[in-house]
Order: sequence, then C-alpha cells, then structure tokens
Amino acid sequence: MSEQPRRPRKPGKPYRRPQKDPVRFLAFEALRAVDERDAYANLVLPPLLRKAREKDGFEARDAALATELVYGTLRRQGTYDAIIAECVDRPLREVDPPVLDVLSLGAHQLLGTRIPTHAAVSASVELARVVLGDGRAKFVNAVLRKIAQDDLDGWIAKVAPPYDEDPEDHLAVVHSHPRWVVSALWDSLGGGRAGIERLLEADNERPEVTLVARPGRATAEELLREESAVPGRWSPYAVRLAEGGEPGAVDAVREGRAGVQDEGSQLVALALANVPVEGRDEKWLDGCAGPGGKAALLAALAAERGATLLASEKQPHRAGLVAKALAGNPGLYQVIAADGTRPPWQPGSFDRVLMDVPCTGLGALRRRPEARWRRRPEDLEGFGPLQRALLSTALDSVRVGGVVGYATCSPHLAETRAVVEDVLKQWPGAELVDARPLFPDVPELGEGPDVQLWPHVHGTDAMYLAVIRRTG
Repeated sequence: MSEQPRRPRKPGKPYRRPQKDPVRFLAFEALRAVDERDAYANLVLPPLLRKAREKDGFEARDAALATELVYGTLRRQGTYDAIIAECVDRPLREVDPPVLDVLSLGAHQLLGTRIPTHAAVSASVELARVVLGDGRAKFVNAVLRKIAQDDLDGWIAKVAPPYDEDPEDHLAVVHSHPRWVVSALWDSLGGGRAGIERLLEADNERPEVTLVARPGRATAEELLREESAVPGRWSPYAVRLAEGGEPGAVDAVREGRAGVQDEGSQLVALALANVPVEGRDEKWLDGCAGPGGKAALLAALAAERGATLLASEKQPHRAGLVAKALAGNPGLYQVIAADGTRPPWQPGSFDRVLMDVPCTGLGALRRRPEARWRRRPEDLEGFGPLQRALLSTALDSVRVGGVVGYATCSPHLAETRAVVEDVLKQWPGAELVDARPLFPDVPELGEGPDVQLWPHVHGTDAMYLAVIRRTG
C-alpha cells in the first residue's frame, strides 16, 4: 500500500497552550468574587492565599504581589475605567465583566507598579488566554498596548476634566472615587482643595495592620516583641505591624488575647470608657457589637473597674463573632442576639452605652476599597432611620447621669451630625458632652463637641464619635 502524502502545515507559529500564572490567576479569582458575589477582598483573599501556599507553593513575595494586584486594582478602578474607556471602541458597560477585570489588572501593572511594560502586557494576555480564550485575549492585547503608550500622569491629563471646569469630577477621576463620595467627603471636611486631595490620596494608600492588646490578657509590650512591630500613635493598647506583618503569625492574636483593630476604633471605645459619670458605674452596653472589636476592648476595660458588659448584636452569626472575641475576658460579660431598636432590656439599665451604628462605611475605604463602588447615595435613605432609632434606643437604655457614645465609621454628615441633631431635638433631657478631652494628645479634633478622625490627619479610619449625657 502506497504511503499517502502528508498534508502540508499552514505557515505560522505552532499553537502553544496558555500557561497559568498562579499569582495573576489568583488575583483574577479575587476580583471576580468581589464583582459577582459582592464579596469583600479582605475576606476573599486570605483563604485564596492560604490555598495557594498549600497547593502552588506560594512564597511571601507571591502573596505580596497578588495582594497588591487585587487591592491596587480595586483602589484605582475609577481611574482605570476612564483610561480603558478611551482605548476601546464600545461603552464600558458592553465589555464583559471578566474581560474588564483582566484589562484592569493589566492597567494596574502598567500604570501602578514597577513591572516592566512588556512583562505586564504579556502576563495579562497570557491570563486572558487562560480565563477568556484566544479570541478575547487578542482584544486584551490590543487595548493594553494602547494603554502602554503613556504613563499614569499622561493618561490622567487626557481623561480627567480640568479642575477649574469641574472640581469634583476632576478629583473623582484623578483619585478614583465616585463623584458623590468626593462631594460628601468635601462637605464633611469643610476645607479647600488641599484637604480633600490629601484625604482622597490617603484612601488609596495601603493601611498598616494595627493590633490591640486586650487589657488583662495581653500587653502592648508583648506585641512589640514581634518583628516589624512599632507602637501605635494614639492608643496605649495599639501596636502597628509596619511592614505588613501577618497577624495570624502573632501568638497573642491566635490565642484571642489580642486582635486586629484600627486605632480609631480603639480610641472610640477608650473615649466612652473614660467619660466621667456620677454615681454607679457598673453596667455597660455595646448595642451594635458585631463583629466584636470594640466590645472586646470595652469588656476588658469594664473588668478592670468591676463593671460588666452586655454585648448585643442583631445578626446571630455576628453575635457568634462577638462571643469569640470576648472569650477569655477576665471579667463578667454577656453576649446576646437582639434587635437594638426593640431591646429586651429595661429602660435606664446602663451607665454607659456605645452605639456604633450600621453605616455606609465611607470612613474605611482604605481597608475596603470596593465599598466606594458598591455604595450609592440612596443607601443613606436606608441607613438614616435605623441610625436614628438606634441612638434613641441608646438614650432610653442609659440611666439619668449616664452617657451614650454614638459612633459611625463614616464621616458623611447625613450619618453623623444630622442624626445626632435630629435625635436630640426629640430628647430635651440629653446634652452633648465635649468629646475632645477624651482623646488626649490627639491633634486637630475640630471645633467639637463631637470628634471626627481622618486617615490623612490621624492615620486612622474616619471614625466619628458624639458623646451624649442623659440629664432627664
């Protein structure tokens, strides 16, 4: 039998199977979870990294790069969207979300890191081949090559409107915040251009990990023996892991004797604990206790004075987190799952009450950068009635002569002063206490009597606290 002639190969490069880059694939997985499931990166990323260490042999530098790619992309999403929009031939809403995630990851490598241009483009195209297929990988290649033609400053000059023509939109594009958030933060600051620019820049910086030594269970001195640990700026219980240390590697954190807690959150708990009260000081309440950071610190401070803490949280699973945070507290405490607007306790039962109310979270955009894109102005309408109801409950729950701390992790005036002013109009037997002396050595606390902390001024989340004494 004669041999059949071989069919000639078509000219061109032989097909090469795409190579999976574990670091960039993990970053893509995290971004998809944030987009598809409304997940938070700080909750999604740790288990992904843990799995990668076990399965793919991730080293510290791999985890650091993956973390930078995820958080950097989320923080600069607004800026990158504006740039990508200039480089595609259709509205961004018509670009498939997975494609946009790959493009955003590529844009961050090109414009926000020191990764060489050729490496950023080739790695992103290879990722596209793995997760999108060869056809859409060509589209990714074409777009990223356009983006690579200029640096970040050059692109911002092209896509951001001039400041003099539209200040809020200019800042929104340059600093990657929704326009309405820029406007709200600017109103809260009440200052000129320099202050809002500093705040927006601080929102885009990677925050240090801050630990709290829970009194009676751990000390700051113990935590300072950890590698890269430095003292906190304001709280005597705070220790910062200055070089991005891993909290899970700290014995006291693993054992629950210390925890991860922003220094602003610590200061709010300390302020409430240190307000002078006349008469008894035996019963404290944390009325919105989940996930338990402030409750754990309050419970420890209460124990030092022979007082007890009731920690109440509406959501049962969050109440479980509170119980975990308080386990091992040296004093008496109780954790319950209860609706703070319909409390099971009697009026006037407590000497001190903290209400750290649900809010938009605009004060923690450093830690949860995706929240800025997830929140909408209309969210305020949903939070407002709840915030007012919880503050009213707090005033009803405290005895005459006792104090209430109203706290939010949002500087939005609609969630801070507006709530306090509205509720006090209905409570003639209550008055604001000047909270500034309760933050010793902390500068630039404003005109009072309430306190607003800021990332760019204090290095904390933008925590707000109003202290109210019940007088009748």
